[in-house]
Amino acid sequence: MTSSASEASAADEVRDLDPFAIFDAEAARLDAHFASLDQAGWDRPSRCAGWSVRDVLGHLAGEELYNHACLDGDLGPLFETMKANGITGFNDFNEWCVRERRGLPVAEVLEEWRTKNGETRRRMRELGRDGTVQTSAGPYPAGLQTFHYDSEFATHADDVYAPVSADEEADRMLWRVQVGMFALAESGADAQVERTAEQIWVHTGGAEVQLSYEDFVQATVGRLDENKSVPAPVVSALRCLA
Repeated sequence: MTSSASEASAADEVRDLDPFAIFDAEAARLDAHFASLDQAGWDRPSRCAGWSVRDVLGHLAGEELYNHACLDGDLGPLFETMKANGITGFNDFNEWCVRERRGLPVAEVLEEWRTKNGETRRRMRELGRDGTVQTSAGPYPAGLQTFHYDSEFATHADDVYAPVSADEEADRMLWRVQVGMFALAESGADAQVERTAEQIWVHTGGAEVQLSYEDFVQATVGRLDENKSVPAPVVSALRCLA
């Protein structure tokens, strides 16, 4: 697969996956983990720089404002709210969502996220794979948008140290590789990427590397360990998911 792949061929990477089932599974993982935490668990630093585990929950809860605006087909009110609060981009929006919830009881924030995300998952499933959802980048297939949500939830589950059972690991890693391959093709990344049974071969910017599935996935979501000594052009080219 190369960066010149069409949107149709990009989607072929995930055609055998059920985006809605994955979304439900990763939401359940996060919910179960959040429900198990004591104060020390909530205060633990996450993998997101500057955010505690509790802050990641605040981010997820606040992000539902965007998800629901997309489902409602009207991003105008959200953008007005952002403007009124001096928010100039989605990074600022994420930080604002976290700040707004730091002073609230954690049980209230957890219930907010459970309720609003449950609605998001239900409405996305009702739209179906071929339905259309409005996004900040324009109309987009609901099934493909759900794969982006799947990746984000799996990433944040790892960020907050939510456990993954041994019998889930292989299948979870495989779908994350497939979603990463899809996102790279869709974004037109300047990289040639090939998948074998055990590794990902990447060539970009004059650099050529072989990555494990785990390292490839972590690279696509910007979580690759700096000690892996992967060339900077490869790291940059592979970052394609939140």
